[in-house]
Amino acid sequence: MLKLENLQYTASFKDRGALVKLKSLTAEERAAGVVAMSAGNHAQAVAYHAQRLGIAATIVMPRDTPQVKAQNTQRFGARVVLEGEIIDEAAARARELAATEGLVLVHPYDDAKIIAGQGTIGLEMLAADPGLEIVVAPIGGGGLIAGIAIAAKALKPDIEIVGVEAALYPSMHQAIHGQTAEGGGRTIAEGIAVKTVGKLTLPIIERLVDDVLLVSEDDLERGVQLLLEIEKTVAEGAGGAALAALLAHRDRFAGRRVGLVVSGGNIDMRLLSSVILRGLVRDGRIVRLRIEITDTPGTLARVTKIIGDADANIIEVYHQRAFSGLPAKHADLDVVIETHDAEHVRAIMAALAAAGLDTTLLDSDATVSPM
Repeated sequence: MLKLENLQYTASFKDRGALVKLKSLTAEERAAGVVAMSAGNHAQAVAYHAQRLGIAATIVMPRDTPQVKAQNTQRFGARVVLEGEIIDEAAARARELAATEGLVLVHPYDDAKIIAGQGTIGLEMLAADPGLEIVVAPIGGGGLIAGIAIAAKALKPDIEIVGVEAALYPSMHQAIHGQTAEGGGRTIAEGIAVKTVGKLTLPIIERLVDDVLLVSEDDLERGVQLLLEIEKTVAEGAGGAALAALLAHRDRFAGRRVGLVVSGGNIDMRLLSSVILRGLVRDGRIVRLRIEITDTPGTLARVTKIIGDADANIIEVYHQRAFSGLPAKHADLDVVIETHDAEHVRAIMAALAAAGLDTTLLDSDATVSPM
């Protein structure tokens, strides 16, 4: 089953913990206002519920936060401060503001109220499907999976809880295995790009979470792509992490009843379009062929007819004359085409070869093998 937290009002599970935390504040704390650090989802959740409750909110976000998340946070009435490259650097600035302006810090994961709010997901998943054997959820700082583990194992002690981290930011995996904290780089799962694990969440995860898996950027892209293509639901990088783990570690879950937490859907449209395009290339549905031709009238028409007769759509065509390394009366023709699948690509290449045209599949890291 899929737990579609991307359908929450602010498009992520963070709505839960933010509301529980803000509702727990005293009158004095509400009057003082709150500050939070977030790559986007916690920011929007805190800003939204603070606005509903009449609480002034300041949100510190990393500078490379997707624009859609920063804009949505501002729309909910929060003051947005951009600071640092990653969430840990934004956190340092948030603590400074809390100290200098007397604001209440609303931590995105290292807070008992936040953890309790996120744990309601575990209750709802088991209510919807009591037969679940495994719940898979992404891990950033650990608040989501800590809350789910507490709630789900209280109801069903033998249920397995499996966490997923981006391989570029394996902080929790390293922590529970006693390894030195290392990690960094640009990931599409910026919502879980956390270098410092929570002091509250770590012991909970060590005690109640059965496994922490790592997934590559390619795995994360596949997760986002499949959720969009098969389920018709938009997930951000972290939101696709649970499905990415299922795909990357198939044997780990084979034959089991699994629940996946789709934690959020706040993905920048430009990034989403890139993920879609890269997925089509990876699956062999958009390919680039290099065809050696004689540079004579009618040759291009001949090539395009062969491709068209094979039921493929030509997107772009480039003649490589000066840079081909071929004799003066020859040229390389680079053709970008839309196809059905990898088998269709092989059929097109076979048709070109049968016509005496030497054809090479470029970008050969795709899932299409050359002839």
